[in-house]
Amino acid sequence: MVAPVWLPDEEVRQRSVTARFMDEHQVASYDELVERSVAEPEWFWAAVVDFLGIPFARPFTRVREQGAGVPWTTWFDDGALNLSAACVDRWADDPDHAGREALVCEREDGSVTASTFAELRDLVGVRAAGLAAQGVGRGDRVAVMAGLGDAVTVLLAVARLGAVAVPIFSGFGAGAAAARLVDAECRLLVISTDLGRRGRPVPLAAVADDAVREAARRGVAVAVVGVGALDVDAPPLDPVVTAAEDPVLVAYTSGTTGEPKGAVHVHGGLTVKLAQEGAFSADLRPGDRASWLTDMGWIMGPWITVAALANGATLVTYDGAPDWPDPDRLWSIVERHRLSFLGVSPTLVRSLAGSPDADERVARADLSSLRAFGSTGEPWNDAAWWGLFDGVGGARRPIVNLSGGTEVGACLLSVNLLEGCVPCSVGGPSLGVAVDVVGSDGRPVRGSGQVGELVVRDAWPAMTRGIWGDPDRYLATYWSRYPGMWHHGDWAEVDDDGFWFLHGRSDDTLSIAGKRIGPAEIESAAVAVDGVTAAAAVGLPHAVKGESVGLWCVPTAGATPGGALAQDDLAASVADAVVASFGKAFRPARVVFVDALPQTHSGKVLRRAIRARALGHDVGDLPTIEDAAVLEHIRPLHGGLSEDR
Repeated sequence: MVAPVWLPDEEVRQRSVTARFMDEHQVASYDELVERSVAEPEWFWAAVVDFLGIPFARPFTRVREQGAGVPWTTWFDDGALNLSAACVDRWADDPDHAGREALVCEREDGSVTASTFAELRDLVGVRAAGLAAQGVGRGDRVAVMAGLGDAVTVLLAVARLGAVAVPIFSGFGAGAAAARLVDAECRLLVISTDLGRRGRPVPLAAVADDAVREAARRGVAVAVVGVGALDVDAPPLDPVVTAAEDPVLVAYTSGTTGEPKGAVHVHGGLTVKLAQEGAFSADLRPGDRASWLTDMGWIMGPWITVAALANGATLVTYDGAPDWPDPDRLWSIVERHRLSFLGVSPTLVRSLAGSPDADERVARADLSSLRAFGSTGEPWNDAAWWGLFDGVGGARRPIVNLSGGTEVGACLLSVNLLEGCVPCSVGGPSLGVAVDVVGSDGRPVRGSGQVGELVVRDAWPAMTRGIWGDPDRYLATYWSRYPGMWHHGDWAEVDDDGFWFLHGRSDDTLSIAGKRIGPAEIESAAVAVDGVTAAAAVGLPHAVKGESVGLWCVPTAGATPGGALAQDDLAASVADAVVASFGKAFRPARVVFVDALPQTHSGKVLRRAIRARALGHDVGDLPTIEDAAVLEHIRPLHGGLSEDR
């Protein structure tokens, strides 16, 4: 049990969006608001839409419909809402807001472009016309692999047409990009052609060309265009009328087995939930300036786009390394753009804290505009959390720690300013989300001090509408573990004061610098290397990234005839293959060769047993293991777990 180390003063309370909503609806306490938002979802979500002025082109009469069962819940389904209109046009059409800055984009080379809401409406409308000129229409999938500044405008332009955006992480290699292009059957891939990182060009064009060649080999024809090619000489297009349940985004998340999963998100539920979180969690409103160091290929890209713009705040993007050309870069961005809200990852905070003269660099920067930090992607450790809160924030700026996921579309848990800040805590239930913690038998353990599985007992508006093209996999992945409950795959705990903490993944998904990826994808790249017959990928502790990739591989007979030297060569080939598919951030820290991998009688590799053995932990009871002797091949790693090889 840890008491809050930051509590809101009267000034914070008076300006709080949450407090204003509570006053308007005569809700006496934040705890009461949480309870009512879950118990009375029809009241809460209709009240949020009205309070935030979210512009439905056709008003809804049904807040939610569950006739097909909780996993297939729909929201606002007889209404019409376009994400692009909610983020851009509502403000551009208002004389009081049209001239406000909407989007400010800084590149690593120092160049900055800025657009007012009126200018952003025109830019997005022209790029929508450019997409239409490429043959894109309602329902078509358009992939975007670009810097965040470019990707924001493409996402909004795709939504404007009623098409479906498929963001791909700009650091991925061709293999991972191709898998997503093929799965979503994308018609077009839009890329940035002039990105730089650490003073060097990012070869997105070459990656894109390789990815579309692979997609074509697998039967999907994808055209590639640069973002600039969308700036056609044509009148800007207005947003089409889209039903609230029309798809707007297929965001890929990684599973522990098989291909990555395309989480389907829709105009109505995604827009409303992200606007609500931007307002109630990040406390954003017109005149604020918000930034999150992320990529559109991770869910925080869409999150910050909608959370900021749908609330009339200025979105500031940065494309480049946050410590280039020196570790002052991030703090200079805060100072130069007068940021109110800055989203970071624990990995980034740990990295900057390890730079020379870190404290002096922070002290030199003018951070007076900054009201709060945001964070997500991985659990905090105490040193990093306190380093940000005390060392950068001067114990005056709260850390709005939140947790959700690609398939969640938003947050399951979030700090709220009215509740204060507890070190490393994710606060409590996100408004309108019925989260709980259960034991292995599915019974609640919340409040008992026990660590259990994070689950959700009902639907929420931004919940994925399924996995693209595979409804059975959606049900099997999220709804089969505990009947009637969404199984999220995180270990969670609630302390005696009601503050929630996360303790990592309960499944095999890896989280590398806050970016989740399924082990099966890493393993596929490894076994594609000549000389490797099987592989298992697990997460290893890393002082900066949180986790790094460890690979245990079974070589084919005769693949390493020269002994250790040949093994080193094969290990380097495996590591290079992973980098080629996923980028440098995913280079394995360890590639270890073994005679066999531990597996169940049904052939499932026991990755958690491998990880436990590698870290010198007890593997526990393994009643389903086929051959326990195989575990003897997995020897503990000694030293260097935080070092990338």
